[in-house]
Amino acid sequence: QVQLVESGGGLVQAGGSLRLSCAASGSIFRINSMGWHRQAPGKQRELVATITSGGITNYADSVKGRFAISRDNAKNTVYLQMNSLEPEDTAVYYCTALITSRTIIRYWGQGTQVTVSS
Repeated sequence: QVQLVESGGGLVQAGGSLRLSCAASGSIFRINSMGWHRQAPGKQRELVATITSGGITNYADSVKGRFAISRDNAKNTVYLQMNSLEPEDTAVYYCTALITSRTIIRYWGQGTQVTVSS
């Protein structure tokens, strides 16, 4: 069994910053890619950023230059530093990880709310 536990969400004013963390625990042989998705009210879940085990990153166009994804492989943790936040960034943010244990499975965290006020 694998769990992803997120932290760091909250309420911030436009232009502010937040840092999200997500720690994976349980029966893990290897963590492949990790990432963040988000879902705003009334909208579909969308990709925000991903990072491979080797550190290669990918970002949605809407967050490029403002958000930075990183990971600490020793701690099985992925981070999302969010700067210059905009009201349009308001959403529930979900951590995801592609993990090899007995098989390869994509796991999701429970989500953390980020609210940006104007």
